Amino acid sequence: MASINQNAYSSALPNFRNLGILLRILLIVNVIAIGAAAVKGATLHGIWRELLDISAVVQPLLLLSVLALVALNDLLKRLPYSLGAVVVIALELGLTTLLHVFGRPLLGVEMASLERYWVLALIVTMTLLFYFDLRGRALSPALAEARLQALQARIRPHFLFNSINAVLSLIRQEPRRAERALEDMADLFRVLMADNRELTPLAREVELCREYLSLEELRLGDRLRVEWHIDKMPGDAFIPPLVLQPLLENAVYHGIEPRTAPGVISIDLYLAREQVHAVLRNPYQRDGNHHAGNKMALANIRERLQLHFDAEASLTTKVGDDAYQVHIIMPYVKAGK
Repeated sequence: MASINQNAYSSALPNFRNLGILLRILLIVNVIAIGAAAVKGATLHGIWRELLDISAVVQPLLLLSVLALVALNDLLKRLPYSLGAVVVIALELGLTTLLHVFGRPLLGVEMASLERYWVLALIVTMTLLFYFDLRGRALSPALAEARLQALQARIRPHFLFNSINAVLSLIRQEPRRAERALEDMADLFRVLMADNRELTPLAREVELCREYLSLEELRLGDRLRVEWHIDKMPGDAFIPPLVLQPLLENAVYHGIEPRTAPGVISIDLYLAREQVHAVLRNPYQRDGNHHAGNKMALANIRERLQLHFDAEASLTTKVGDDAYQVHIIMPYVKAGK
């Protein structure tokens, strides 16, 4: 398996079509504008007048910048980070120049020298690029990467040993089933040990989950019952890898193993309003003693959803009298998008 250092965060431009990214840009630029007005204005009335004058220039430029970044997002994503950053800076300087040349008669405001606007645009753009790069590093530092790899690579020892014992018991009586089980184990470990930072097709994640559950069924037998609701699943959607499998592992560990009676795990995957929904339910016992580990896995999945989709994704949980539910919402992302 690749080392943690090999998996270290590499700088990348943000997805300028992501709603959360756009909201952050708007918020940061307006906060800077308010700060500049506060520095220039001596009184509250003066600050307000300065803010109106600054906004008359900043808001049109901000609108043009957002539209341009959204339109060029696919091109910027294909560029190396350093080149992409240079292109973004050049774009902002170009838009600033256009606004200065053509905006004065249209906006009807007094403008400072072009050089001054260039300096301001350069400072704000570099501040935003630094912020998004710093944010990416904060969401994926070496420590978080190590924790993620530990969560991905660890298979609880009792699951591994019991699965091997189950396969051994099948070798003589059902050799073909034992062979399929070994293939599932190999496939599962191959995915868990991989560098899982890129998005993966939802259909592949479902296949991995089926392989995992089939191994659990070997040792749990009729105690584990699985209900799949995937008629409306968008198989071509791309999601972060190993989002569903750890949740199913928790569902088995917390919901099925403590029970003596059969329990049902329900997986409902569907598309609604250009959003991918994943709803997982399992039996729940309030007096269980493994809920801390469950929260750790949920927190890790939340981090990865935020890293990939920002504010466009969410993970919520719901606890009933006898059932535990996890509901994940992700944007509908296809290959090449």
